[in-house]
Amino acid sequence: MIAVRVLRVNFGVGNNVVRAVDGVSFEVAPGETFGLVGESGCGKSTILRVLCGLNRAWQGYIAIDGNAVAAQRPREFFKRVQMVFQDPYGSLHPRHTVNTTLTEPLAIHGMDRADARIGEVLDQVGLGAAFRYRYPHQLSGGQRQRQRLAIARALILEPRVLLLDEPTSALDVSVQAEILNLLVDIREQRHLTCMLVSHDLAVVAHMCGRIAVMNHGRIVEVLATDDLESDRPRHEYTQALLQASRGYDRHLAGIAETG
Repeated sequence: MIAVRVLRVNFGVGNNVVRAVDGVSFEVAPGETFGLVGESGCGKSTILRVLCGLNRAWQGYIAIDGNAVAAQRPREFFKRVQMVFQDPYGSLHPRHTVNTTLTEPLAIHGMDRADARIGEVLDQVGLGAAFRYRYPHQLSGGQRQRQRLAIARALILEPRVLLLDEPTSALDVSVQAEILNLLVDIREQRHLTCMLVSHDLAVVAHMCGRIAVMNHGRIVEVLATDDLESDRPRHEYTQALLQASRGYDRHLAGIAETG
């Protein structure tokens, strides 16, 4: 469903160029949930922004469902590929009601049955009709309900690919599992292909069958979740991340810093 070959993304010019993504290649099968993990700044969120069309300055080859895509995407592309962002409040218009937030993409793409589609997606994400005419700041439950709305907005166009950029990092630990379980259920019900970006190995292991570990813009290792949970990563950096997730260690922190 997703194929990426030798993807490169640079920021800056001249002597100040930073290569955020450095020759990354991977594939994601239909119906698979593929994880990207690594420390902040390693390039994982940049890859999602390229895939969804927000970052147009890239080099390499990208195909979605067998069709190569260019930097400029046609409108139809955005019905097939949608993204859930890290900060739900920052990605929602504060002066748009839930109804407006969900109606707008349907109108842009000329989709019918707006009332029925909105009701269905609100029920699926656990909000319901009672939330339909509220503003983001009026959603009880704070970030939890706002992230449910952000997920609903991504689903309203019935995409085939869902990109998840740290969807639980802005949530309290007590509700992270709730949102992750919701995403797992939605993926199964809608037969979605997903990519999940996170620095939290436990979050990625909960949803993903395979994981790519990134460091300094490169993928250093791709492994199955079972290998991660069984302490079988091969690369030293992956081993350091796994150990660091269990508690601070000065030596391992140095390995992570130097790569």
